[in-house]
Amino acid sequence: MTYQQAIEKIDSRLLFGMQPGLDRIKALLAGLGDPQEALRYVHVCGTNGKGTVCTLTASVLQESGYKVGKNISPYVLSFRERFQINGRMITEQELAEQMDVIWPVVERLDAQGIRVSEFELVTAVAFHWFAQERCDIAVMEVGMGGLHDATNVIPTPEAVAMMSISLDHTAWLGDTVEQIAREKSGVIKEGGRVVLYPEQKPTVTAIIQEACRQHGGELVIPSMEDVRPVRETIDGTEFQAGGLTLRTPFLGGHQLKNASVVLEVVKILRQRGFEISDQALLRGFAHAFIPARMEVLSHSPLCLLDGGHNPGCAQALREALERLVPGKKTAVIGMLADKDSAAALELIGPQFERIIAVTPNNPRALPAEDLARTAARFCPQTLVAEDCSQAVSLAAAHLAPEDALIVCGSFYLAGEIRDLLIEKFAG
Repeated sequence: MTYQQAIEKIDSRLLFGMQPGLDRIKALLAGLGDPQEALRYVHVCGTNGKGTVCTLTASVLQESGYKVGKNISPYVLSFRERFQINGRMITEQELAEQMDVIWPVVERLDAQGIRVSEFELVTAVAFHWFAQERCDIAVMEVGMGGLHDATNVIPTPEAVAMMSISLDHTAWLGDTVEQIAREKSGVIKEGGRVVLYPEQKPTVTAIIQEACRQHGGELVIPSMEDVRPVRETIDGTEFQAGGLTLRTPFLGGHQLKNASVVLEVVKILRQRGFEISDQALLRGFAHAFIPARMEVLSHSPLCLLDGGHNPGCAQALREALERLVPGKKTAVIGMLADKDSAAALELIGPQFERIIAVTPNNPRALPAEDLARTAARFCPQTLVAEDCSQAVSLAAAHLAPEDALIVCGSFYLAGEIRDLLIEKFAG
């Protein structure tokens, strides 16, 4: 099949929605010879910070000479971002070839009344491709939750990174952080080694501790006393840890906590036989890259693109803006209807002189008019744009070289608008 046909078949599974549970993914993988059993893993779970920790960990392992698969979501620039080996996205031809093998199994399961979801199909593609390409290790990002997430069919991983846990996907995971923590603790397996993001809510820490105890696992909680900030600019964060001075291009005070988790994961990987030098660690941190994670696209005027979509991300963005962006700020914001837009806008709205609301190109998008009504409570000068092109034009009309444009609210918006921003401000 062609690449476009492969994408159409994957998209067709959206019809079945989100379906927590492992029976379907297990049946699909069994039909493929259980490729997930052939790999070693770092499993990354939590609410915020997963993508950053996946990227840093994979980058360090790649710089150490390993062949590293990375499976992440959501994507920003291309659907193919979900599947990467040593930073290279799967090609269109490779994805089509994977679907040539996997789709007949999906059809056989359909005939048995087993309806594989889109995320389960995507996860199977990752396992099958990584195993076929003989990756030394795969860094897998949990899609939603933990216990019932499709990625949780893996054997005991080399390490689990349990990131910051806060409210998200409450309709599926529970409406308290404790309920969500219990669901996410389901990725902890017998004899597992878990690194827990520091300074969690005490009740969350207790739940993860108990899960480790029940499974005979090892729990490490990084001490932030061992990680000291050196310098932070709009272009990245420099810090000292373990006698090293490291730099990451990622912004925000929370990046020190993300880094502390990766450093502990690296210690575990070294104990598990992976050869990771300090120089590889330094290079891995410095070379890591994620589009639309507080990504600086231009400096004059400053154009910052951030796809974070929940209150925790909004808080991190607000803190970065307060510390690092002192001038006048305009925002282009688009969000999905199932996100807590009011909570996010309450945090970031007062930062802006002007907000331009836009509707992302997604069936779950919050209409710009509805977003603007909420935004106006926190930033009186709020406009509605018909589309991304008009949003960029409206923003540019009011920007002086010393001002800043912040584009945020959704990875779907980020993917749609990124090229327009680069052409306008960085071209």
